[in-house]
Amino acid sequence: MNAETPAMEVRNLYKQFQIGKRGIFSKEEFVRAVDGVSLSIGHGETLALVGESGCGKSTLALTLMGLEKPTQGSILFEGKDPVTDKEYHFKEWCRNIQMVFQDPYESLNPLMTIGDTVAEPLQVHGLTKNKPERDERVIRALEDAGLKPAVNFLNRLPHELSGGQRQRVVIAGALVLEPRVILADEPVSMLDVSIRAEILNLLKDLSRDKGISILYITHDLGTAAYFADRIAVMYLGRIVELGAMLDVLNNPKHPYTQALLSVVPVPNPRLRRKRIILAGDPPNAIKIPTGCRFHPRCPIAVQRCKEIDPQLVELGGKHEAACLLLN
Repeated sequence: MNAETPAMEVRNLYKQFQIGKRGIFSKEEFVRAVDGVSLSIGHGETLALVGESGCGKSTLALTLMGLEKPTQGSILFEGKDPVTDKEYHFKEWCRNIQMVFQDPYESLNPLMTIGDTVAEPLQVHGLTKNKPERDERVIRALEDAGLKPAVNFLNRLPHELSGGQRQRVVIAGALVLEPRVILADEPVSMLDVSIRAEILNLLKDLSRDKGISILYITHDLGTAAYFADRIAVMYLGRIVELGAMLDVLNNPKHPYTQALLSVVPVPNPRLRRKRIILAGDPPNAIKIPTGCRFHPRCPIAVQRCKEIDPQLVELGGKHEAACLLLN
């Protein structure tokens, strides 16, 4: 495998949901949840995907995981497309790409012990020859997830653990398969503030020590800035800004990114930005506005923003943004 080949690459990805007709003579309508997304994640890299609720972040993650079938476009894992590569089994895709969901309690079977929960993926994929080998991998995964000593947790049930411990069990269930990529969908939003830093530090350590690539999905730019290498800003199904974390934080180019950053709490009052409050709610994903999809809420929009749909353009280095006013 070429070292320059990304761990995961998305090319012009679309995901639409058909919702039927509103009347006898009307046309079929579709929710354009993911609308032409292209991005890549390097080996051992953490990419933060940020945006408002409803912008398509979770749908993108479910599509990357294989839980939703893309309408159009391709998803490559280490240069291989599981749809077109007949030698690449989809089960191998599922083993190498694991997902951590938002609510740890909903992710766990309340009737299964922690040991059985973490061991189940090994049984499904047939990766261990006997019970001692399976137990060894389960204990290692639990301890890698920060649950030490692991033997104290094997026979406990999810309701006997705290929220942070449950999320660590979910992470252990992903780690036990030794994946190359983890898709973390709002993994700390259901946790107490005091626990969030611990889980973020755990993900950061896993990326650094084990070379796991992480797609961190969130609406919170504060947590994204804490440990991500790059950031992709998503609006109404499309990436509107993409770049190195510090480049985007220090010099955001797209008006939407500027608005998101303006409301992030900053301890030093001298460093606070002037708040930009966007008017109105995000447009309907069924009837996306013509031209720039952000123009109905953009505080600096001009007439041509209503007519021309901007694409991502390079602004120097690897910083890109999609805004007509940058030209």
